[in-house]
Amino acid sequence: MTENARVKALEQIMPATHGADEDIDWQTAEAVWGTRFPSDFVAFMGRFGAGSINGEAGILLPLPKPGLQWDPAEMAEETANARQAWEAGGGRAAFDVDPESIIAWGVTAGSDILCWLTTDPDPDRWPVLVIGRHTAEAFAVYPYGMAEFLLRMCSDEFDVSPVGITFWDAGHLSFVHWRKAQRRWQEGRNPETGEPDPYAGEFAG
Repeated sequence: MTENARVKALEQIMPATHGADEDIDWQTAEAVWGTRFPSDFVAFMGRFGAGSINGEAGILLPLPKPGLQWDPAEMAEETANARQAWEAGGGRAAFDVDPESIIAWGVTAGSDILCWLTTDPDPDRWPVLVIGRHTAEAFAVYPYGMAEFLLRMCSDEFDVSPVGITFWDAGHLSFVHWRKAQRRWQEGRNPETGEPDPYAGEFAG
């Protein structure tokens, strides 16, 4: 597993207790996407994997995987949604970039899409692009990588939230890997908290 200082710092405020190594075939992922990925994202996938933060934000898989109960969210679908939102929001007249340079890596419960702007040839220099639904700007670029952006947002370091929701709760941050969340659901427990949930597992096969 690749170590990354920003991911380690993030783990100090959001334990990886319920995370898992996603075991990504990075050679295949790079072939599919036509690019290398930022080192912090690679490290995040190795320590946390894909999953949810406080049930309010989701980190996406770079390649599709079959789910235990439903297919987990992955980058291709949300990247398509992000590029469609860019076009619907005015395209180049509103935000002058090549839509092919937009790749989604996360989403929020407020319908924000968290992306990279991949115009730099060095993936470790890709800034975060937030395509927001209830934000001050529909398209906002932040000069941080994915892990530092999450660290700053989870630490409430922005004067104005870059997304349309708040997913920190009195300093308590919880990450739950998608596979663990689906197991909890099948067992009749809340996917995020693990507490008994009378509605969970209703459609489990």
